[in-house]
Amino acid sequence: MSALSQLKPARLWQLFEKICSIPHPSKHEQEISLWIQSWAKELGLAIKEDAVGNLFIKKPATKGMEDRKGIILQAHMDMVPQKNNDTDHDFLTDPIKPYIIESGDWVTAEGTTLGADNGVGLASALAILASDDIPHGPLEVLVTIDEEAGMTGAFGLEAGWLDGDILINTDSEQEGEVYMGCAGGIDGSATFPLAFTDVAHDYQAFNLSISGLKGGHSGVDIHTGRANANKLLVRFLLNASNEFDISLTELNGGSLRNAIPREANASFVIANDKVDALKAALANYLATIRTNLGAIETDIDMLLISPEDFEQCWTKATQAAILRALNACPNGVMRMSDDIEGIVETSLNLGVIRTRGKNFSAMVLIRSLHDDGSLETQRTVQSVFELAGANIVFSGAYPGWQPNTDSAIMQTVRDTYQDIFNKVPAVMVIHAGLECGLFKTAYPHWDMVSIGPTIKFPHSPDEKIEIATVALYWQLLVAVLANIPKK
Repeated sequence: MSALSQLKPARLWQLFEKICSIPHPSKHEQEISLWIQSWAKELGLAIKEDAVGNLFIKKPATKGMEDRKGIILQAHMDMVPQKNNDTDHDFLTDPIKPYIIESGDWVTAEGTTLGADNGVGLASALAILASDDIPHGPLEVLVTIDEEAGMTGAFGLEAGWLDGDILINTDSEQEGEVYMGCAGGIDGSATFPLAFTDVAHDYQAFNLSISGLKGGHSGVDIHTGRANANKLLVRFLLNASNEFDISLTELNGGSLRNAIPREANASFVIANDKVDALKAALANYLATIRTNLGAIETDIDMLLISPEDFEQCWTKATQAAILRALNACPNGVMRMSDDIEGIVETSLNLGVIRTRGKNFSAMVLIRSLHDDGSLETQRTVQSVFELAGANIVFSGAYPGWQPNTDSAIMQTVRDTYQDIFNKVPAVMVIHAGLECGLFKTAYPHWDMVSIGPTIKFPHSPDEKIEIATVALYWQLLVAVLANIPKK
């Protein structure tokens, strides 16, 4: 028996370990979907799949609770695929390797994201379905696809598939907090046409990379001061372009628009007689950012190597426009909430920069609790990139989940928590994007709440889940199911 299987509640941890063994990055959920369907059928549960790939599992009420309001447990089946540079892992074929860290308090993974976001929530919903000793009313489980990379499942959810009136989202990440609202978001993609020129013969080629940053969730961790690898690299390249006349041939960084970039790299050429000065400037820059960011970013590194020579590089005009736009692009917290203390209202993540053939692109994710905050930030970003000659398109907007202070399920969860743990939970709004706002389109009558165990640093290889809080979350979930009121 593995170490995880010995943790409590056993069934939940066993199911989570099984989920880890099945590759399920966003956009590639087919294998885990087939396993869930087979698993449910083996238990004799009714399961169906909609046109976009969401799964719906239904279980009758336990005896004596048929008159309770119908409840829906909701989780998403995909995970964010992020790994360390030195980790050999293919998210399409290889299992996640979870383990208990030495202190015994947390579970993490070997060099990759753990997928506790939202694998533990999914495991808890399946564990409820598998149990025969947990009282509940009419129960449905909704498992959505592609939450992390576009919320395709939530966008595609159609009315008429579910009968319940109450939804418990299992995708929040702090035990002791009950969420009743979340930020909305929108993606921005700016594209520059690239112009090239021949490289002179008295130039050397180099590749410069920055790595070792912590990264993280661009909503949950955006206020923590974690550095953005794209911004740090561009800052140095812009200065080097002015001081040493470097000429870029390629620039790439980040991997997901909703993850704070941990790594970035650039290839360039520089005149032979300026190489030593560049190396000295790089050493000074690395020392500076290590000093300034060292309290949070403890492992920053920059590596300069000599690749094969390049025949062509970007023109000076192209390079100046791209570097200046990226340097000027806002990033991080734009405004804190005036309504809810300690909560970010509006933020922006410069998540991905890419060189693809004759084009260069930059992808951002804007999050905001208010439409006006999102719109103001969109206009700022649009101005920056359009002034630099880029074409920018905004897409994939999803609404925020507006708080309902009169929510009956929120009050039930709050009161149940207080009864069990003898303290009042914090009722919060989260800056991360949850699917709940989109669910309101097809099911405007749903009363919703979000709860979960404590997960730190999701969307990064530092992701970990606190073992003790999983048991507390499970205890609360089971008690809430028993306390659902009559119809």
